[in-house]
This record gives sequence, C-alpha cells and structure tokens, in this order.
Amino acid sequence: MEQNDIAVGLDIGTTKIVAMIGRKNEYGKVEIVGIGKSKSLGVHRGVVNNITQTIQSIQQAIQEAEADSGLKISEVVVGIAGQHIRSLQHSDYITRHNPDEVIDSEDIHTLCNQVHKLVMLPGEEIIHVLPQEFKVDGQAEIKEPIGMYGGRLEANFHVVVGQVSSIRNIGRCVKSAGLELSAVTLEPLASANAVLSQEEKEAGVALIDIGGGTTDLAIFKDGIIRHTAVIPFGGNVITEDIKEGCSIIEKQAELLKIKFGSAWPGENKDNEIVSIPGLRGREPKEITLKNLSKIIHARVVEIIDQVYLEIKNYGHDEQKKKLIAGIVLTGGGAQLKHLKQLVEYITGMDTRIGYPNEHLAGNNDSETTSPVYATAVGLVMNSLEQGNNKYQEEVLLSQKRSLEEKVDEQHDEEEDEYDTYREEPSSSKVARKSIFDKWAEKFKDFLDNAE
Repeated sequence: MEQNDIAVGLDIGTTKIVAMIGRKNEYGKVEIVGIGKSKSLGVHRGVVNNITQTIQSIQQAIQEAEADSGLKISEVVVGIAGQHIRSLQHSDYITRHNPDEVIDSEDIHTLCNQVHKLVMLPGEEIIHVLPQEFKVDGQAEIKEPIGMYGGRLEANFHVVVGQVSSIRNIGRCVKSAGLELSAVTLEPLASANAVLSQEEKEAGVALIDIGGGTTDLAIFKDGIIRHTAVIPFGGNVITEDIKEGCSIIEKQAELLKIKFGSAWPGENKDNEIVSIPGLRGREPKEITLKNLSKIIHARVVEIIDQVYLEIKNYGHDEQKKKLIAGIVLTGGGAQLKHLKQLVEYITGMDTRIGYPNEHLAGNNDSETTSPVYATAVGLVMNSLEQGNNKYQEEVLLSQKRSLEEKVDEQHDEEEDEYDTYREEPSSSKVARKSIFDKWAEKFKDFLDNAE
C-alpha cells in the first residue's frame, strides 16, 4: 500500500500520544489499519514543555502503529491544542478583475490567503482560516459561491490563532522523530469531524472534548463552525484533586477515578468504602466513595461552568443561535460515570456521549471507537480529505497542461501542413478542428462535474 492511500493522525495529548493509521475503503468509510499509543511525558496542558521526552513518546507510538499495521510511516497530520489558542471573527473581500467569469476555487483561495496576511499580536500565528458565509455583490447568506457571477466576493471568517513557539516546538518534535509534518489541525475541529453528524451541525451543537490537560470546545450552527475555545483544565486536574484530598499517590488517584469515580455524589451510599494499599509497609488507607465523588463533582462543575460560559458568549440564549442538538461529550474525560446527567443538570441542554464511529467502517476494532480516540480518528479523516483534494487539484492541473500541450502540437501540425500543402482542400482542416473542439468540450464537462 502506498503512503498516498493511507493517512496518519498524531494526537499529542497531555496524558497520551496516539498514532493512528487509516485509509478509505471502497464505500468511502474510514478503516483504521494500525494504532499505537504511548504515555505522554513532555506535554503539559496541551503544550510541549520537554522536547526530548516528547520525541521519545512520539517514536514509541509510531513504532507501535507501524508494527500493528505492517506499514512504514513517513508523514503525519498533528493536532494542536493548549491555552494559547484563541479564535476571532473577521470579514474580508476581494474585487474580481473579470466579473463576467464565474467564481472558482482560485478566487476563494485568494480571499483566504488575504486573511492569512492579517497582523497578529507579537508571537502569534494563524492556524486556520475557516470561511463561514459568503456575499456576492451584496447578496448575503451564500454557502457555496463557486459557479456564480459577481464582481465583489466577500466572506465572514472564523480565524484560529496560536502561539508561534508552541507550533514550532510541535513541528520540531515531529521532525526530530524522523517524520514529515504535512498539516496542523485544531484538535476540537478534528474531534468534531469524528463524532458529529451533519444533521447535528445543521441544528446547532456544542462539542466538548475533555482531555487530560485541556477541555476543547467547538460550536456548530447551520453546518458552519461558529466558535472554538480551549479551556486549560482537564482530567488531570481531577486526578490532582483526588491525590491531594485523599493523601495518596497519583497512580492510585488515577485508578480510583477510573474505577470508582462518579460526577454525582448522591449516587454513592455512605458505607461504600474502598481500601488502598499503603506505601512500603504502611497501613492501607480507607476512602469513602461519597467523599471521592464529592471531590470529583466540585472540579467537574468548575470545568462545565467554564465551558457553559463560552457557549453563552457565543450567544446560545438568542433564539436564532440556539443549539438545538445540545451538547456532545467526547475525549477520555467523557467516560466518567454520571457526567452526562451532571452536564444536562447544569446547562439544561440535551447531552450525549460522542463515539468516533460516525464515519468509520463497521469492521473496526471496538477499542478504536472509544471517545478517547476521537481526536486521532478526526485527524486521520482530515488527512484523507486533504489528500483527496490535493489529488483532484493535481489531476485538474495535469489535464490543463496536457490540453495546452495538445493545442500547441495541433497548432504546429496545422502550420507545417499549411506550408507544405497550400492548395489542400479546407474540409480536412475543418474535420481536424472539430475533433479538437469535441475534446475541449469533454474536458470542459469534466471540469464542471469536478466543481
């Protein structure tokens, strides 16, 4: 299998690093052919703070994925998160030189490039420029302007901005691990691709991805991304609280959270107790599950409040911006017991747990469809999508070039024949020209269908 057919997503998280290899099957669904994961040691709240350890963790995850799939990995798409990420709304326009020609992807590309030149704060750089709605000659609410006539093309953009140093550090880790970095994608956007359906994006939905170090938010309405945010709290803060509150070591706190943790204290009876072995010959500790869930509850409420504040900032209270599909929870933190009920209770919005099986082929391993792998699956999907677009562009360019070459050849042939046989009847020339016309028409149809 060639590298072109496959895509590799690398999710550099705070608690784990996941390398996932996928390809599209004949039905257009994504098939996961290999997965590798390693403990993330050099990342804090989504930001690399130890280059050497991060490189080792990436190499370990990549080796595991290669062994699992039997493939060699050369390039990856990486997810980016962290508290340095911010987003803003921006409007821009271009005046087209020839309004008599239809708008094509080149015009949209020019408009997006213009936004990329925006002046940011020192040390910041634009990660994504996402067009929302377009305006053509003042006509508003156009979702797809390609193929329309117009002189002035205008658009609202959702611009995602991050710190240059953080992005470069990730790039350096990937390159030092012997890989090529093909693209950087915002993690909440990747997760959203993996777990949300098109209907939910149309109706209005907030995706909350609770990771180890950060909680990522992406809001969609009318099928368009409306708001993104990264909140610098995640599952690790809950573990830290359990460690402090129960005076135990981190490993034990993590296990307690996973096995017995609940976000709703009312669920546990007072006499439910778990015993934890003491360190090096010390007496075992006894912890009541009610106390444990109280500690977890306090921190989870804080995280949800922060996220709900972002949802309100977007304007969820307005009738026009209402998120009808409610909230979708994903990421490792979404596996916490009774979290769904607590989120519904605090926000009053419908909530479900998001599994990344929306676009996956049915024969994938059940482990792959866990909320933990939502970002990795989304990165693979994004990479396949980008590869497909790139391939289509290359096909169109090569077709265009071959057409130009044929025209030149045809022209040269005709000139030669004209010089040799000046007296030749014109009918053969007409026939030759008509064959070329037919070919040109076919190519034009191909282009129209591609659009």
